[in-house]
Amino acid sequence: MVGSGRWPRHRPSHPIPLVTTTPPARLSFREKFAYGLGDTACNFCFQAINIFLAIYYTDTFGLDAAAAGTLMFVVPLVVAFLNPVIGALADRTETRWGKFRPYILWGALPLGVLAWVLFASPSLSPGGRLAYAYVTYTLILVVYAVVNTPYGALMGVMSPSSDDRTSLNSYRFACAFLGAFLIGGFVPDLKAALTPAGGSAADGYRNTMAIFAVLSVAMLLFTFWNTRERVVNPPEQKSSLREDLGDLKSNWPWMVLFFVGFLNLANVGLRSGAGAYYFKYVHGNEAAMGNFNKVGFLCFIAGALATKLFTARWSRRSLLIVLTLVNGGGMFACYFVDPQNLPLLYACNIIASFAAGPTPAIVWSLYADTADYGEWKFRRRATGLLISAMVLAHKMSMALGGAMIGWLLAYYGFVANLDQTPRVLHGISLIFNVLPGILALGAGLVSILYPLDEAKMKEIERELAARKGVPAPA
Repeated sequence: MVGSGRWPRHRPSHPIPLVTTTPPARLSFREKFAYGLGDTACNFCFQAINIFLAIYYTDTFGLDAAAAGTLMFVVPLVVAFLNPVIGALADRTETRWGKFRPYILWGALPLGVLAWVLFASPSLSPGGRLAYAYVTYTLILVVYAVVNTPYGALMGVMSPSSDDRTSLNSYRFACAFLGAFLIGGFVPDLKAALTPAGGSAADGYRNTMAIFAVLSVAMLLFTFWNTRERVVNPPEQKSSLREDLGDLKSNWPWMVLFFVGFLNLANVGLRSGAGAYYFKYVHGNEAAMGNFNKVGFLCFIAGALATKLFTARWSRRSLLIVLTLVNGGGMFACYFVDPQNLPLLYACNIIASFAAGPTPAIVWSLYADTADYGEWKFRRRATGLLISAMVLAHKMSMALGGAMIGWLLAYYGFVANLDQTPRVLHGISLIFNVLPGILALGAGLVSILYPLDEAKMKEIERELAARKGVPAPA
């Protein structure tokens, strides 16, 4: 029961050994930074898809808006169900590099190549373009899942300390937002600068993504070589996917975060993908999106870097609730601002973005806490499955968010590269401001149901350490 403080106590059947050794060492700056760069690399791919793929498909590659919306719903939804499979496989992978790091090594180069291929824009017939889009979008999402699902699970086994994982995630998401900042803020300018004389926007996209593809491969390899896995499964644990799934369904804290993640990522999918349409057609200056994104992502980064300052004063649960509600309110407020009033749009975006900055680090540290909770309650640990099932929710919500852009644009009567009717302009404003705000507010309200507080997590950490006969995290 939420807030009751009543929890089942699970006593080990054997005496708890006396622990007299020192707690495990904190993660070094180098390892935290190396882990963070992995999400910079992933965000080169993720944000390029999130921010630019819809408008690339409709305005550059020549796909119909409704067809693009269906594509961006069907493909991620189908591929999303691959994530739990990858997570279960990673949980059962045994190599000299650990369970999760090898997938980063194996997937780095294919991910970089496919990020370029996705925006290569070959000359094809209308049917050929649609087929090419389906094939390349499917391939990149599959490889992205192979890299990003184990990458997310890696955080849960780098340290047994919830405090250390929160700090690790603040590095991760500061670096993730750096990737978002570079993509969202500089792709419009780079696309123009790298379009050769007499060339087209397709050439600009192709050349720009070549740069980010090379950088992403290098960063993922740096992550692989400079991180380590330290948390191991209980020695008595038997491998049973059926039991792992049963434990997952009974893990109430995880279930709450599943719905929080679903609502939040649907909001991100809508907001990010609609931004290019908002600035091109509603504001009337597509280039203005670059600076708007730069400021927003810098505020994201500032918020992420301030995570430790926030968590030193307030619980992660309370912060998740309040900051998510503020983020939703800031986006919703943009609807009431004149599209030409950039200072006020910037102000709302700054508030929303800074409030959102600490939340990914907090949420992902809570994901790892639910893995500890599952091990404590069920005496089984399935970090990869737990994280991958959460990523499934993210992918489903991103698919829904991305698809809604194309579907709603078609519903309002959007026609690419023409002056839009007032109905279409109003629809774009709703997609960019109101719907993401409502989804974020919903996520904040659902967060109230999350039951694990800091005192309970410390108790769980101490009992898990005692069961294994190792020192408890400081």
